[in-house]
Amino acid sequence: MPEIIIPVPLHHRRLRWRGFNQSQLLATYLGENLTPGFGIPVATDALLRNRYTKPQMEIKNRQKRELNTQDAFSFNGKKITSGEIRGKVIFLVDDIATTGSTLFECAKELKKTGAKKVYGIVLARQ
Repeated sequence: MPEIIIPVPLHHRRLRWRGFNQSQLLATYLGENLTPGFGIPVATDALLRNRYTKPQMEIKNRQKRELNTQDAFSFNGKKITSGEIRGKVIFLVDDIATTGSTLFECAKELKKTGAKKVYGIVLARQ
């Protein structure tokens, strides 16, 4: 069972355009309903998207998808402490997985911060 749930962040431009983060909505739902009566904390601000990236669905080449997300994420030490991540089992939530590049990059940041295990949870796979 996860000790904390973290959604994949959107870049502020895409969030403003869309009006919501679908991964955050999924993460919140899981946090409230995965273990009824025992909510799992959701850290919506644990990760930052450092730069705007082209949507992965628009990129057909696997290597270009990996380059698109490379170094696009970082741990947000201003909103959450590394102590809240260190040694924890984390569910990382995204809406769609294509090559897994986004999940891999986010998980890499969480592991650098000290997460014990990071599991990717997605609603759909291309």
